[in-house]
Order: sequence, then C-alpha cells, then structure tokens
Amino acid sequence: MRIFTLVLIASVIFACGNPQQVETETAVEDIDVSKELKSQHMSDKKVTGIGGIFFKSNNPEKMREWYKNNLGLVTNEYGSLFEFRNTDNPDEKGYLQWSPFGKKTTYFEPSKKEFMINYRVANIEKLVENLRTDGVEFLDSIETYDYGKFVHIMDLEGNKIELWEPVDSEFTRMYEGQTTH
Repeated sequence: MRIFTLVLIASVIFACGNPQQVETETAVEDIDVSKELKSQHMSDKKVTGIGGIFFKSNNPEKMREWYKNNLGLVTNEYGSLFEFRNTDNPDEKGYLQWSPFGKKTTYFEPSKKEFMINYRVANIEKLVENLRTDGVEFLDSIETYDYGKFVHIMDLEGNKIELWEPVDSEFTRMYEGQTTH
C-alpha cells in the first residue's frame, strides 16, 4: 500500500508540473531559440571573432618574458599565439595573436590609444563595401598575404581597428609549435 501511495503522489506531482522540470524545459526552449536566431543572422555576421590583441609596452621583450614566466604563455618574438576550434566546424582551427608592441610604435596610428584589436571577419571585400556605404573611415585598402587579408578602419572614438580575413592553415604553418592552447 505504501508503494502504491508513493507512486500515486509522485504521479500527481509530475502530472501537475514539476517546477524544476518547467524551468529546465524553458531553458532548453531558450537555447533552441538562441540557435535559431544565430542561424538566421549568420549571413549578416561581419565579425567572426577576435584575431589579435595588441598593446603598447615600455619593454615588449620583458613583457613577453613576464607573461611566459608567470602565466605560462608560450612566447616568440611577436608575442603569443592562442589556438581555438571553430564552434560550427570543430575540425577547423583558429588563432588569436597576443602581442606587446614598443611604446614608440606607429602601427596603431592615427589612434592615440595604447591598444588595437584585430577582428576576424568573413568575406572582407563585401564587408569593406558595406562599411564604405555606412561611411566608416578607412585608413588603407585591403592587403593580401599568405595568411589572410587585412584592412584598417577607425571607430567612433578614434580606435584603430584591424580587420582580418584569415587563412588559418597558412597561419598555422608560420607559427607551427608556438601555440599556448
């Protein structure tokens, strides 16, 4: 009789709705909606990730050494390279370059800021066309290298931004064995 009563009580509780189950179902629905929205906007996506973080340093060599010794970064003359996987295609590797530059570098000009971010983009030619239509300030035209295409723009607050359409397979060959992750 006790087992029957417990089963009956459990049935009533689950039939009326388990609050934890409702919350879990809502979370799953939210995730599904998120995936749906993501797939709807994939064609609108301009930036696909961060390609690099560059900052000015009083002594880039000592800065690289400090990060190597204290935080375990695998460094080279340019900084450190972080490897990651493409969420939509896990077999595809991507890279983020972390680089301290000398205080007197002109690479960030005309920006007066101490940093510059490199954004990974898809279809840089189409993006440049759209940005020109939107009135974005360009500092140069697209340059092509074995490891990708680059162009530089300015944001509203005077930050120089580097846009990069990567060819990660070539980037891998250049820096083989120098990744931190």
